[in-house]
Amino acid sequence: MELEKFNFSHPIQMRWNDLDALGHVNNALYVTYFEIGRGHFMLKACPEWNWQKDMFLIANVHVDFQKEMLLTAQDPRVNIRTAKLGGKSFVLEYAITSRKGDQTILHATGSTTQIMFDMKTRSTIEIPDWVRESLGSFDKV
Repeated sequence: MELEKFNFSHPIQMRWNDLDALGHVNNALYVTYFEIGRGHFMLKACPEWNWQKDMFLIANVHVDFQKEMLLTAQDPRVNIRTAKLGGKSFVLEYAITSRKGDQTILHATGSTTQIMFDMKTRSTIEIPDWVRESLGSFDKV
């Protein structure tokens, strides 16, 4: 994965209870880290986003684990970028990283597929033009 393609990252605040019996971050927590980062990403990439009105559903989550992450990881981050814009859906890619000196350690990569959703009609909708333009220009998709 080419980390230089990500122009958004958000720090991860790991907690003691994120660890499992092996002493590393439990695999289920990576999806939570994606979720936390995604909220911050959407507000940065789409500043007009209104969580009371604009909504999407998660249709797919994919995670590939690369290297364990310990509580002692330095500067753990979730990096996010828009990978694809479809008609009703868009795909975000993630890279969970930390630092060791001047080296970047890749712990996990993944993706989620978001489907735009109308809260009133409870049905899927086309990606609004303003969302398409915001995400497209933020990540040059």
